[in-house]
Amino acid sequence: AAETAAEAMEPDEEAIALYGDGLAKMAGSSHGARTMHVYPVTNYSFGQKAGRAAKDATPSATATRLREAYERDGPRRSVDAVMLVNQHNTPHVLLLQSAGSGPGAPATFRLPGGRLRRGEGELEGLQRKLHSKLSPSDASLGGAKEWETGDCLARWHRPAHDAHFYPYLPTHATRPKEARAVYAVQLPEKCKFAVPKSLKLLAVPLFELYGNEKRYGAVVSSIPYLISRFHLNLESKAEE
Repeated sequence: AAETAAEAMEPDEEAIALYGDGLAKMAGSSHGARTMHVYPVTNYSFGQKAGRAAKDATPSATATRLREAYERDGPRRSVDAVMLVNQHNTPHVLLLQSAGSGPGAPATFRLPGGRLRRGEGELEGLQRKLHSKLSPSDASLGGAKEWETGDCLARWHRPAHDAHFYPYLPTHATRPKEARAVYAVQLPEKCKFAVPKSLKLLAVPLFELYGNEKRYGAVVSSIPYLISRFHLNLESKAEE
């Protein structure tokens, strides 16, 4: 009886697929219904590679570094990627976790990506940062040759030298410190990930992010909203 009850609680893959297909059909082509293919996390392999040590030991050191960089180079430009995998028939977002700055500080989470170079385009820079953060050092080991970049999902602004981002430019922010663009990236059906040893690559379910700004910040916790415009096609495990 216990096994029967447990089986009854398992998601019905066919029903989920039919539900998603029905939503896409009702949206119609004129509404721009788009599909993101979400492949099983078991399709991918994960490893590590050499990486740089953390830049800052404390939050105040981070603020000081950002302030000095702003005075030297002007507003910071950065770009991030939303990448999805299927685990337990639920979309999960790939996040990079780093240790907190200083003893007892909580871990921090962010989307794969990073700072753009001066004059560098967003798409060009996103390719560079994703290879730097996620691809094996040796390209022959099976990393993605090129990341398939899709829509720009959002643009965020950081008006001060702190961790707070806004999806609009506050009226008092005459000299914003950072502009961050967030893009959807379609993962290949299979590939190998390798992240720097100072980071961890996690797959976090959408329901964990939803409304959880306190833990993940405004940018990451907004992802369930940002990708709700897509039909998420939860793919099954690839055949060998």
